[in-house]
Amino acid sequence: MQESSTATTTNGPAKWGMAVDLDRCTGCEACVTACHAENNIPTVGANQAAAGRAMHWIRIERYFEGEFPDVHVKFRPVLCQHCDNAPCEPVCPTYASSHTDEGLNAQVYNRCIGTRYCANACNYNVRFFNWFNPIWEKPLHLQLNPDVSLREVSVMEKCTFCVQRIKEAKIDAKRDARPLADGDVKPACVQSCTANALVFGDLNDPESAVSRLSRSPRGTKLLGDLGTQPKITYLQREG
Repeated sequence: MQESSTATTTNGPAKWGMAVDLDRCTGCEACVTACHAENNIPTVGANQAAAGRAMHWIRIERYFEGEFPDVHVKFRPVLCQHCDNAPCEPVCPTYASSHTDEGLNAQVYNRCIGTRYCANACNYNVRFFNWFNPIWEKPLHLQLNPDVSLREVSVMEKCTFCVQRIKEAKIDAKRDARPLADGDVKPACVQSCTANALVFGDLNDPESAVSRLSRSPRGTKLLGDLGTQPKITYLQREG
């Protein structure tokens, strides 16, 4: 991965985005497990999952092509697309769903009153409502990430692009008196992907890996014709 000089361009702050190479994704779901561990996402159990209350900030969708025995499976990781024209933001009456100057669709938990308007407006089904306060049986409470808050009952939650890691990388770069380089920030899903199917970085940096991949002729946007302007680019399989 080529490194750029900085994650803050002359045009202003960074614009965080991701590229997903569908030709590399094996559907192993390591990203799903890493996301749960990094962001303190509770496991709801079989009964609540059967009621449609399963909670995953990132999921792996499976698509089947052909007929048995010549069946081919395709995998697509789906998470919050951090849209520039996000339909979830204008419907929130308390501005809990908001847009940051770095292009992130932020979810401010202490503003959220659980109307679920944002989930209804989202085209990607990537927002989740906390039906209950999370319960962590001992000793699982010892594995919680202290850098991420525990969300309470009746609030919405979703992928944050691991904003705590973004902040940590900025602090480290400032401490070392150096610019933030391409590759310094890796969300949990990106770090755990053994196939290197996920790439994260600054879209405002034309030389960053994610910026170059976003301009690939294989690049597509999920439901891009809806005009939401998602910041995740899916690279279609070659051949």
